[in-house]
Amino acid sequence: MVKTRLLAIGDLARRTGLSVSAIRFYEARGLLHPMRNAAGQRRFARSDIRRLSFILIAQQIGLTLEEIIRELSRLPEGRAPNPGDWQAISRSFRARLDAQIAALQRTRDRIDGCIGCGCLSLAVCALYNPDDRAAARGSGPRYVLGEPDEPKGAAG
Repeated sequence: MVKTRLLAIGDLARRTGLSVSAIRFYEARGLLHPMRNAAGQRRFARSDIRRLSFILIAQQIGLTLEEIIRELSRLPEGRAPNPGDWQAISRSFRARLDAQIAALQRTRDRIDGCIGCGCLSLAVCALYNPDDRAAARGSGPRYVLGEPDEPKGAAG
């Protein structure tokens, strides 16, 4: 029988690039469940490296901590997640990733067009927002995020 080597919190921090305090934070939020040795020191399973890596990736793509908690609650306790477990999680937010990719591509294309267009004409600029007309549509850069420009002649 192969004995699973448990990791001290400092070892886990080195392996993941996270600070010890960040690991304790995730533990306090219920994302990690370390064991305690006889001296009361935390000991983490090697699968916690993958769990923390998932947290970092999920944060990079914009998942909130609550969304991450919800996704990780789907993973099994007491064993390392297998590829099927991870695939189930990835399927659950694939549509969100696809929407983010599409928004980023739209933004890239519009910014490329504005930087390189050379039009120097505010009458045809996709970013120009005279009298803050886009405010009626909500906050943020409405045109760059992919909302259609105002129909010609609709300006007030």
